Amino acid sequence: MNTREGVTSSTNSSRTNGAGAAAILSAGISSFALAVLAVAADKSAAIKSALVFYKPTGALSGVTSVAILIWLVAWGALEMRWGKRTVALGLVSSFALGMLVLSILLTFPPIADLF
Repeated sequence: MNTREGVTSSTNSSRTNGAGAAAILSAGISSFALAVLAVAADKSAAIKSALVFYKPTGALSGVTSVAILIWLVAWGALEMRWGKRTVALGLVSSFALGMLVLSILLTFPPIADLF
């Protein structure tokens, strides 16, 4: 093992990053789903009424519940596919960050009002 400038490296690395990449990408997917569902519930009365799971909170209860379900399904599927592999973490992180930025933009009222 070689330690230089705070970085630990090994010549025989058996570590995989698929599980971490699955968690990162599923978070990006679910944040984008949350934004899409929020805009859809705001713009469509049918979707809004379908997403009311708890009346005092209105459609927000369904929007967040469905987004959490999407997160769990995406994480589980990606974990099964990538769990024991090494994936391009930079590409996965960039894609997840891009979806996070899109979700923030979608929930920004002037942009959401365009739909």
